[in-house]
Amino acid sequence: MIEGASVSTDFLVALYRCVLAVGAHPVTRVGLEGVREGLLGHGTDAQLDWLNPRSVDDIECADVRIQILADTNTRSLSAIDPTRQARVSRSRSPILSRVLERSAAGEFRWVIVGYPTNAAAQEAQMSLRDYEDFVFGAAMLERDDPVAAWRELGTRLERLGAWLGTVETLRIVGPDTDLSFSVRGRTWIPCDGTFNFPDGECFTSPVEDSVEGEIRFTYPAVFHGRAVEDVRLRFVGGEVVEAEASKGRDFLEQMVAMDEGARRVGEFSFGLNEAVTAFTGEILYDEKIGGTAHLALGEAYPESGGVNRSALHWDMVCDLRQESEVYADGELVYRNGAFLDGRF
Repeated sequence: MIEGASVSTDFLVALYRCVLAVGAHPVTRVGLEGVREGLLGHGTDAQLDWLNPRSVDDIECADVRIQILADTNTRSLSAIDPTRQARVSRSRSPILSRVLERSAAGEFRWVIVGYPTNAAAQEAQMSLRDYEDFVFGAAMLERDDPVAAWRELGTRLERLGAWLGTVETLRIVGPDTDLSFSVRGRTWIPCDGTFNFPDGECFTSPVEDSVEGEIRFTYPAVFHGRAVEDVRLRFVGGEVVEAEASKGRDFLEQMVAMDEGARRVGEFSFGLNEAVTAFTGEILYDEKIGGTAHLALGEAYPESGGVNRSALHWDMVCDLRQESEVYADGELVYRNGAFLDGRF
C-alpha cells in the first residue's frame, strides 16, 4: 500500500514502479487537498465517528505500507474546533492500535518518508531548494555510500539500545526540567531507517505509572496543524496533572483530555541523527535531531513493552544540548547532548 497526497504524485508513481519491479502488488491511496478539512469543518457527529471499513481492510490485508508526508498547507486545520479533532482521533484509534499490533507481531512492515513541498519549506522557514537539500542531507543520501552510512549508524544505535536495556531508571535534568521514570523490563528500539526515513533515534515506553516531575519542551509541539509553544508538563504517578503553554494552551488541554491514556507517556526517546541540523516543524525530522530527547503522550508501542492505549500519540521535543544531564540508575551518563564514555 502506497499512501500520499496528490502533490507527491511523481514520487508515488516512481514508488509504484519500484514495487512492481520487485514482484509485489502495489495499491495506491491518494489523498485530496481539503478533504480532511471539509470533514472536520462540516461533518456531522455521525460522520466524524464513522470508521471507513476500507481503511480497516487496508490495515488488515496489507503486508507493507509506504506513507508519504506531503503537505500543501501545514496549517489547514488550525481553525478547527479541537473537540472535533479529538473526536475524529478517537474514532480512528482502532486503526492505530491495529497497525501497532500487527507491526509488533512482525505481520506488517511500514515506513514513513517526507517529500519536500513549498508548504513544508515555509514551515521550516527555508526556500524549497534549501529544504530539499535539508531533506536529502538528513537522509544521508549525499554520502558516497548512503547504505553503508545507515548501517554504521544502525550498529551504533543497536549497541546503545542494548546498554539502555540494562538500565532501570532515568532522570532528565535541564532548564525547567527534572523528570524521572522507570524503564525496568522495557525494550529499547534502535531506529535505523526501517520504519521512518530519515531515522536516527532509540526509544522505549516508560513504565506507565512511574513518570514523576516536570519537563519544559524547547520547540513548538506541532500537532494536527497547530503549533503549541513553550509546553510545560508536570507528572505525578505517571499522569499529567498540569499542562501549560504560552500559546495554544486550550488545544493542549483538549488533546490531553482526549481519553484516559492521553495523560500518560507512551514513548521516550533520544534523538541521535547529527545530520538533522534544524528544527522544521515536521516531527519526522525534529524528533531525530542529535542531542535532543522527546516524549510522546498517549499510545505506546507494544514492541517496547508499553501497555498504554490512547487515540493520541503526540511527540514533543526537548533540546538537551545546553545545561542538561541524564542520569541512569543515579549515574551521570549524558551531558549537553551527548552520551559519555563511548556509549554511542
